[in-house]
Amino acid sequence: MTTPILQDVERYYASRIRTHGATPEGVDWNGSQSQRLRFEQLLKVVPDHEQQEGFSLIDVGCGYGALLGWLREQGRVVDYHGYDLCPEMIAAAKQQHNVDDMTCFEVASAPSRQADYAVASGIFNVRQEVAVQAWEVYIATVLRQMDACSHKGFAFNCLTSYSDAPYMRDYLYYGDPCFYFDLCKRTYSRQVALLHDYGLYEFTLLVRKSL
Repeated sequence: MTTPILQDVERYYASRIRTHGATPEGVDWNGSQSQRLRFEQLLKVVPDHEQQEGFSLIDVGCGYGALLGWLREQGRVVDYHGYDLCPEMIAAAKQQHNVDDMTCFEVASAPSRQADYAVASGIFNVRQEVAVQAWEVYIATVLRQMDACSHKGFAFNCLTSYSDAPYMRDYLYYGDPCFYFDLCKRTYSRQVALLHDYGLYEFTLLVRKSL
């Protein structure tokens, strides 16, 4: 994990939240509806009975804690730990959400604890001027961290290389879903699901571990 990439990411999202505040636009999403749809896909990594009975979760690049708000709205029982590179994001998260014994927000570049599951939403999309190869090394590093900190599985999303060319942007990263499926299948678990059917120009990968 190279410091210049982390610094670029932190600066970008700090500028977003300064401009847009604790909103979907503040974490570079175009609205709450698509944000919620992404959360629904990511949380499919958690079996239904655990969602009802309770589970622990690490939210990688948590932003202002929108996922926690959605989980609480859904009535989920979750021991939640969110971390983000950007101090302004974490300050907004603590202001937006009640922090209790089951909730923690932290400024960090890597998880400081372990949990049942880890999820990452949107953190691989904004490449800016980083070379594609270097950005993919960065993604691979984060995935290794997510695997190491999760006991039962992890999930992440990424813009898809199957996006329509006229709408693709040079500063964004479009991952090959087949490549990442193969990477996760060969490296982390035999139980991997690729979701590419929920109406957005992206994909979600669910990696479930055998216990």
